[in-house]
Amino acid sequence: MHHVLYHTLIVQRRWKQRFNDSMTPDSVFKIVDRQLMKIQKYPLNPVELIILEGIWQDLSYDEIGQQKGYSSGYLSNVAAPKLYNRLSLLIGENIKKKSCRTLLEWYASVPTKVHNSLAYPTGAIQLDSAFYIQNPPLEEQACEEIDKPGALIRIKAPKEMGKTSLLLRILNYAVEKDYQTVALNFAQIDCEILSDLNRFLRFLCASASQQLNLESKLDEYWDEDIGSKVSCSLYFRCYLLEQIDVPIVLAFDELNRIFEYPNVAKDVLPLLRSWYEDAKRTPVWQKLRQIVVHSTEVYIPLKVNQSPFNVGLPIELKGFNLNQVQELAEKYQLNWQKNEEARQLIDLVGGHPALIQIALYHLSQKEATLVELLKTASTPEGIYHHHLLRKWLILQHEPELAQYFRILLQSDRSLQLEPIIAYKLSSMGLINSIGNKVVVSCRLYQAYFTQNFVAVDSEDSETIVTDCSPL
Repeated sequence: MHHVLYHTLIVQRRWKQRFNDSMTPDSVFKIVDRQLMKIQKYPLNPVELIILEGIWQDLSYDEIGQQKGYSSGYLSNVAAPKLYNRLSLLIGENIKKKSCRTLLEWYASVPTKVHNSLAYPTGAIQLDSAFYIQNPPLEEQACEEIDKPGALIRIKAPKEMGKTSLLLRILNYAVEKDYQTVALNFAQIDCEILSDLNRFLRFLCASASQQLNLESKLDEYWDEDIGSKVSCSLYFRCYLLEQIDVPIVLAFDELNRIFEYPNVAKDVLPLLRSWYEDAKRTPVWQKLRQIVVHSTEVYIPLKVNQSPFNVGLPIELKGFNLNQVQELAEKYQLNWQKNEEARQLIDLVGGHPALIQIALYHLSQKEATLVELLKTASTPEGIYHHHLLRKWLILQHEPELAQYFRILLQSDRSLQLEPIIAYKLSSMGLINSIGNKVVVSCRLYQAYFTQNFVAVDSEDSETIVTDCSPL
C-alpha cells in the first residue's frame, strides 16, 4: 500500500512539472481514444467519456450522476470498473479514480512512438503486441467453438499464465465476426455485490445492458415472487437476447472469486449451466455463448448436472515449452544458442509465461547476464523479488496456508491436500496438480520459500533464547 502511494505521489510530482499546460482534457481524451481504438478495437463510449470529464472536474460519482442523469451505483459499480480495466490494460499501470487523471495526462504527454516501444511486461498482453506467443491449436479450437450455437468455453490456469490474454483474443475474434460481447472481471466486483445473490444478478443484468448499449429495464423484469434467478433468466431471454440480432458472447474472467461466496456460487453456477442446457431446446438461447475463466479447480460441491465445469470446451493453459521460449527470446532480439539458454530458464521457473517474459525483458535491457539472473533469482537482489514478496506476504497473512505449503516444501514427494488449501495455493501458482496430488510448481518457488521459512525459524529461535535468558 505504501509503495503504491509513494509511486503515485512521485508520478504526480514529476508529471505536474513536465505536463504541457496547453494540453486540454479533450486532447488527452482524443489521444487515449485513438490508442484504445488501435489496441482494443473500440473507442471510449459516451458513459466512459462522462466519467472522465467528471474526474477532470474533481466530481464524485454522485455529482456526475446528478449532472448527467445516471445513478451513482451504476457509474461506480458497472461503468467505472470496466473503464479503469480498459485503461489499465492500455497503459500498463493499475488505474483507479484517484490516479486516473495523473496517469492519463502522463500517457498523453509521452511521444506516440514511445507507446509502441518495449514496455515492462505486466498484465494481459495487448492485441497488437509482438510479444504474444500464439498457441494455434487452442486459439483455433476456441474460435471455432464460439461460433457454435449456445457454446460454453472453460479456460483454466493459475494466475499470470495467460488466461486474460487468450480471452482478449477470443473476444476480438467475436467482435470481428460482428458478435456483441459482454465481459465481466470478478476481481473488480465489490464484495457486497458478490455476497448477495439478488444484488449480483441485478449487477450482471445491468452490466450486460450497459455493454450492449441497451436501456436498463431491471424493474420491468424483476419479480421477487418468482425469485432472482428466474428474473435474471427472463431478463436475458425476453429482453437482451430478443433485442440483439447477433450472437452475444458473455465472458466471466476470474470467476473463481465467486467460490469464496459459496451461498451465492451454489445458485449462480447452476444458473450458467441451465442457460447452456436451454440452448439445446430453445433457439433464442442459442445466441448466448459463454466463456468462463478461472484460476483453480472448483471446490464448491455441485451436482453433476448443475455444474458448468463439466460441459462445453475445456482449455487448460500450460507453461511455455522450449520452442516457445526460444521464439520469445528471438522477439526480444536475444542471440541464444538453440534451446540451451531456454532450457536453463525453464528449469528455474517451469515455463511460467509471466516469469519468462520478465526474465527476457531484463536480459534484453542488458541489466544482467543469464548466469547472473539465475544466480540471484531467489534473492532480494533478483529480478523476481517483488513478485515473490507479494506471494510471501499473502502466506504470512494466512498461517494455515503457509503451514501446508511448508510441509509440501519439505516433502520429497507429491502430497494430497484439503481441497480449499489446494485451491488457494493453486490460484497463487505455487503448486501443480498431478492427479489428486500436488507438487511445488517450480524450482524458483522451492528455493525462495524454503529460505524464508528457514529465516523465520531462525528469528523465532533467537526470540526464544532472549525470552528465556536469566535475569
